[in-house]
Amino acid sequence: MGVPVAVVGATGYTGCELVRILSKHRNVEITSLTALLKKEQPFNLIFPRYQEISLLCENLEVERVAERCELVFLALPHKVSMEIAFRFLTLNKKVIDLSADYRLPPEIYEKYYGVKHTYPEIISRAVYGLSELYREEIKKANLIANPGCYPTSVLLALAPLLEEVEVERIVIDSKTGLTGAGRKSDIHLNFCEVEGSVRAYKVNEHQHIPEIEEQVYRLTGKRKEIVFVPHIVPISRGILSTIYLWLDKAISQKEIIRLYEEFYRLSPFLRISGDYMPQIKDVLFTNICALGIKTEGQRVIIVSVLDNLVKGAAGQAVQNMNIIYGFEETEGLDV
Repeated sequence: MGVPVAVVGATGYTGCELVRILSKHRNVEITSLTALLKKEQPFNLIFPRYQEISLLCENLEVERVAERCELVFLALPHKVSMEIAFRFLTLNKKVIDLSADYRLPPEIYEKYYGVKHTYPEIISRAVYGLSELYREEIKKANLIANPGCYPTSVLLALAPLLEEVEVERIVIDSKTGLTGAGRKSDIHLNFCEVEGSVRAYKVNEHQHIPEIEEQVYRLTGKRKEIVFVPHIVPISRGILSTIYLWLDKAISQKEIIRLYEEFYRLSPFLRISGDYMPQIKDVLFTNICALGIKTEGQRVIIVSVLDNLVKGAAGQAVQNMNIIYGFEETEGLDV
């Protein structure tokens, strides 16, 4: 028998992706699937494409789920997760929270998410789950704040450079598929509204900006001004972030590729290239983050691509579970 795990919020895009990945994991047993349902029914009736997953999807009863699991994945909306996470933690369960509820200091969370955090004292116990950067902290964690999809694409692209040189300006242009907005009814996400078009949204006010800023500060010890413009493109999944950087000194193409290859030498999910600019289709349904890097003097451009539902959410959550339990990081995940 593997580690008993539960997925709370199993019928959203991220929750469904978690179930897909965990069902292939050799060291895990899924013991509970829950969602907000009018009628409890087997997972393979809700999602017929997963015929092999017949576990009943139930309405959430925290104590009953906790009796069956050791670790719980929370694939719940922001503002909902904070209460559920707290209840599982009080029952001595490990929690990997895929919402934003434990990623930010309470005052910044309130500013961007519009609600006062109910358990600010718990935030300091959460480990930010960017797997490649914080492995040692993740190993000892009981509460993982899984990073957002945009921040994952950006921070993995920035981290090696931020530790080596002074970055003076950071401008980020990101494009995402529709699943990034969640599985919900929204006129702006309808096929007829998005097909054949691209649109910017939440320009320089997106809730992932403070998440990026906080981690850049953690890596550099300095507050950096970040310009971030996200766009919705008419595809179902995937993120492509183009990051423009101005450095305080020149760096050669050969030097920067060597820097990134060395930084990520023990990271099986990072692909580095100076010759090829990656595309979203290169990484779909995998836990890969692919980086294409070009430099000219003091200017650097990095193209970062990942699957928003895998490396940007469910895959990274499973990677963090693998780190906690000492499994191979690649276990259950496609590379």
